[in-house]
Amino acid sequence: MGHYSFYISTLVVYFGIDLLSAWSLNLQYGYTGVINFAYVVFQATGAYVAGVVVLGSDTGAGSYQHYILGAHLPFPVPLLAATFAGALLSGVIGLFAVRRIRRDYQAAVMLILSLILLQLVQSDTAIFNGQDGITAIPHPLQSALGLSLSTYQWVYALWVLAICAVVYVVVQKLCRSSWGRSLRAIRDQEDAAASLGLNGTKLRLEVLIIGGAIAGLSGGLLVEYIGAWSPGAWGYAETFVIFTAVLVGGVGNNRAMLLGTLIVPIIVLEVPSFLPTIVYPGLIDAIEWIIVGLGWMGFLLVRPRGLIPERRFHAPRRLSSAVDRVGLLGVIAPVTANVGAPVDATAPAAGARAERGREEE
Repeated sequence: MGHYSFYISTLVVYFGIDLLSAWSLNLQYGYTGVINFAYVVFQATGAYVAGVVVLGSDTGAGSYQHYILGAHLPFPVPLLAATFAGALLSGVIGLFAVRRIRRDYQAAVMLILSLILLQLVQSDTAIFNGQDGITAIPHPLQSALGLSLSTYQWVYALWVLAICAVVYVVVQKLCRSSWGRSLRAIRDQEDAAASLGLNGTKLRLEVLIIGGAIAGLSGGLLVEYIGAWSPGAWGYAETFVIFTAVLVGGVGNNRAMLLGTLIVPIIVLEVPSFLPTIVYPGLIDAIEWIIVGLGWMGFLLVRPRGLIPERRFHAPRRLSSAVDRVGLLGVIAPVTANVGAPVDATAPAAGARAERGREEE
């Protein structure tokens, strides 16, 4: 029974962390059209910062691992530091990566950037300890609360879910605000949005920073849970997993991220990892990635907006009729006024009182 409890609590933690990642990428790609193939870089940065600020100072040449920013910060300051680190790096990269260029060029820039940074981290032993990464990261509050490992697993799972609830409320309010509508405008018709005074580059930079902050937070939660950080586990393939979850769930729909995260990172990738070996070691892992790749291509071809896509604005029929009347009156009125014909002055008032459409998320 203890093994099942450990297994389920681990899945809950991974689900919450992947869900934060999906909301972050959905905010960037689903609402703004930013194809951020470097997403895992921001997540890994947050994880690294959250780890080193609780390990203490690097002891020097005699230490088995080397890092910078060593400190003993109390909980939950490391998570705040991870969030800030993700946002800061996103802002720096966004200054040159989210300019008004073709989106496929933008995606290429992000992908190349992630590959360069991954190679840099793996080869730098003085700052990131090379491919070995850092270990022995303490679990926050476990010793202070005197919890057993099994109990701590569930306490941490509930903590992750609580953070998910807060992030969802914040992201949902942002997406339903006028700022969120501006994001959709530059995503769908940037030229028309620019004519209304919207700065697409500024909005993309803002959404990249907010998404980077969420990415850093998710990385901090993960590293505090597993107690280790390794650059080898933060390759660009991890970004494609979250992108696939966004595509499967429903692009531009924050609630749909629950479904996409459950299907792709959890059911497809995490659940089979606990199955016994079939035929030869590594076959299950290969099948998992084949499924992820097929899911990516299949949804792009057949259902590019996902299982539960964002709900578009639909004007009620009465509003459409009223708009037609007002629009027609705007054309006829000046002509009839010039020839002395009477104009129905009540029509504009009737149109103004028409029922407004409701935009659903």
